[in-house]
Amino acid sequence: MPVRKIPKNHVSVTGLHATTKSLYHAEFESPLENDYLTLLDFDPAVHSYEVQPVRVPVPGVQNGYVPDVLVHFRPDADGQTRPSELTEVKAADDLRANASKYAPKFAAAAEYSAERGWLFVKKTEKDIRSPFLANIKFLRRYGRFTPDPADLRNLMDALAREGGQSSSTRLIDALSPDADTRARLLAALWHLVATGQVEVDLHTAFGGDVPLWLEGAHP
Repeated sequence: MPVRKIPKNHVSVTGLHATTKSLYHAEFESPLENDYLTLLDFDPAVHSYEVQPVRVPVPGVQNGYVPDVLVHFRPDADGQTRPSELTEVKAADDLRANASKYAPKFAAAAEYSAERGWLFVKKTEKDIRSPFLANIKFLRRYGRFTPDPADLRNLMDALAREGGQSSSTRLIDALSPDADTRARLLAALWHLVATGQVEVDLHTAFGGDVPLWLEGAHP
């Protein structure tokens, strides 16, 4: 259970993050925190996470320190599991400007984590606001979209005919005689990508023409 409830804030954006990976309800205290939770949702290495997870005792600080997220990982292909990460999400400018204020809390969190076999980490916008985040935000809406099954079959068959490798523009051009059909098929194609049936490089910013492939046919 979260050890701290995030209060309503008229200066920063707060809210409830919709997710299936959080062990309890997942509140966020800033847009950057919400973006970080989104990354965790789409990271296949992440098994689950907890927000406002623990209260770390800090000498001289009455209420201690509550980091933002505790992240738990899945075993990798070799059966090894990364240590859980107790994570603080902060803007880089904030960390620099308030380094001396945060230092005792972060030192206590690092010690608290080490005692439990965890790692204490800090994440800034440089770690979070990447092409990967932009791509998954774009795809998220298509995961909830329900295309015509016939369109999905046509796209998968066309991609198979090309040897399992193509690009978004080339594939749609081969199937679309008019603008309305192109728009419908493109939405269906992004659904296939969002649901993992067609693969793309999520770590490269999407442009006008996105390379794509079937599993096992990576170029």
